[in-house]
Amino acid sequence: MTREFYQEPLVSRYTSIEMQKIFSEQSKFETWRRCWIALAEAQHELGLTDIVTRAMVDELKKNEKTINFDVAAQKEKEIRHDVMAHVYAYGKQCPTAEPIIHLGATSQFVGCNTDLILQRNALALIKKGLVNVIANIAAFCRKYKRLATLGYTHYQPAQPTTVGKRHTLYIQDLIMDLDYIDTLEKQFKARGAKGTVGTQATFIELFKNDHEKVRQLDLLVAKKLGFDQVFAVTGQTYTRKLDMKTAETLAGIGASAHKFAVDLRLLSNLKVQEEPFAKDQVGSSAMAYKRNPMRSERMTGLARKLMGLPANFAATFANQWFERTLDDSAIRRMDIPQAFLLTDAILKLYLNITSGMVVFPKQIERHMRMELPFMATEKILMACVEKGQSRQKMHEIIKKHSIAAGKVVKEEGGDNDLLVRLGEDALIPFSTAELTAMVGTGQEFTGRAAEQTDEFLAEIVEPRLASLHNLLGNVDSELKV
Repeated sequence: MTREFYQEPLVSRYTSIEMQKIFSEQSKFETWRRCWIALAEAQHELGLTDIVTRAMVDELKKNEKTINFDVAAQKEKEIRHDVMAHVYAYGKQCPTAEPIIHLGATSQFVGCNTDLILQRNALALIKKGLVNVIANIAAFCRKYKRLATLGYTHYQPAQPTTVGKRHTLYIQDLIMDLDYIDTLEKQFKARGAKGTVGTQATFIELFKNDHEKVRQLDLLVAKKLGFDQVFAVTGQTYTRKLDMKTAETLAGIGASAHKFAVDLRLLSNLKVQEEPFAKDQVGSSAMAYKRNPMRSERMTGLARKLMGLPANFAATFANQWFERTLDDSAIRRMDIPQAFLLTDAILKLYLNITSGMVVFPKQIERHMRMELPFMATEKILMACVEKGQSRQKMHEIIKKHSIAAGKVVKEEGGDNDLLVRLGEDALIPFSTAELTAMVGTGQEFTGRAAEQTDEFLAEIVEPRLASLHNLLGNVDSELKV
């Protein structure tokens, strides 16, 4: 790696080799050649044997992967056209087939079909990562389904939930993302062989006005490129609406990851749950004791970038004048790979974090002890009524002591002494010991959290993972730095 020039951090620091390879120059230009081979072979098979011979097709196949990059680069400097530069370079390697390379096609024949192939491959990799994150969190939910912890609204203690139940919320978001991927996958079709503005005019000429042959060409090229369907109509390009929906789907994964990462950063501050912390990891250059949630922070930053990309894709789609305008080219070269690389990096972090999250039950218990007396006041009130006391009278007494106990906690930094205050009040028909036993550990206040976790995993998550079992495992979650 040269250190003299800027290096894209998504490549040098954050993303998987698999995703990097999908959007590499080798992958792109090999796929261009696949498109030219598919076109030539389909033309030959549909009867243009006097123009496109079997020898020509075989020669193209022989040189599919041996791309002469230097020849193409030199030609592009001369003619300022990347597709025609690669047609020229391919022709140099295939002198017999040179006359028929790109026959009847426009630049977007290779451009669009290649984009669709690469994005579909990248989406499959994203789906695999997403499924494995869901599996990781599901295992975590099972382990901690009964561990009571404070629930929060407005980031203020509300009612207890369980650690496992809380994490079912993250899974639910990710399953929605998975649903959107399933929908998006159905939208990926080949651009096929449509000609310069999508009318197939050049192919009608080649096939002597045989419309059925031209329709077959479109479908046959698509099949050779691995698609079951083609876009029924296109301009020069496939609709950039698909790019917009792809970006929205990927940004949705980013938003789900962002929500999780921020929550984990807050939990880390409370010292109740943390991301993995490596044995020799340094939390701070100045404060040796610190355990900064750097993976979650990194995930937050990457997600923030990803969530901003859909606006670019929407603007690009909305500005496609008539059959096509070229202002989509430069931004798509950057934003399409970036959207997938960002999502890949985020899922890599998500996998890494959820493979080794640490929970601190004693610290959770400490937080619960501080807040449970307040949360138990309704239960205490009802118990007092069962003992024959007036609800309204008991409510006033409990309210008075609650305000006083809250003042001790907030203004004096003391412990929550509400149960002691109530137990020592002669009008309350319970001792401090009885009230303490009544409040318990907080498990009694978690409602159906554990049962909901079991039901959600059994009815929603496990069947979904079972249907995608081929995607489970064999994922790299090792971080570079």
